[in-house]
Amino acid sequence: MLRVLLVDDQELMRMGFRMVLDAQDDLEIVGEAGNGAEAVELAERLRPDVVLMDVRMPVLDGVEATRRIVAADSAKVLVVTTFDLDEYALSALRNGASGFLLKDAPPESLVTAVRSVASGDAVVAPSVTKRLLDRFLGERGGQLRDASVLDVLTDREREVLVLVAKGLSNAEIAGKLFLSEATVKTHLGRVLSKLDIRDRVQAVVLAYETGLVKPGEA
Repeated sequence: MLRVLLVDDQELMRMGFRMVLDAQDDLEIVGEAGNGAEAVELAERLRPDVVLMDVRMPVLDGVEATRRIVAADSAKVLVVTTFDLDEYALSALRNGASGFLLKDAPPESLVTAVRSVASGDAVVAPSVTKRLLDRFLGERGGQLRDASVLDVLTDREREVLVLVAKGLSNAEIAGKLFLSEATVKTHLGRVLSKLDIRDRVQAVVLAYETGLVKPGEA
């Protein structure tokens, strides 16, 4: 069972999340919090696998709560919010969130995101990813990072990184490259290790940073 902590200052929203997640045989809601301070305390005490975290809350906001939870290694954090704003996505990811999803995402996307984050993958809403990259590249003025940082990768690892950056899941990459999903996970793990990056989100950013993948490429 994957243990999930729900954090949102709106009780009705928590009820909605609970209904969706409780319907899954492999997910268990172990607690609820109405603000970031409660979330930090419960995460430390209950040690859930994933914290479903709102952003704008009283007492302590979701970004700071995420930072504290990740720093204490209490759980992985999936930020879920109605606010489709770059600064929230950037702040949450910079403070260790493993995912960023909008509250208008379909229920099946929420369930998949929780499972993905628990398994070590990172999840970012496609609309947020595009705007994060647009903003990032805009701030850089089109200037790219030295691509030689990728020289440590094998051809296959580079292929996997390209497909990750284009938004494909491990299963989709496996199908495209005629590999097993376990082999794709192994390749991705080596990519992260060789490039000294934390997760899938940072891999996507690095791929765009170095010009390996360009905005708008299918």
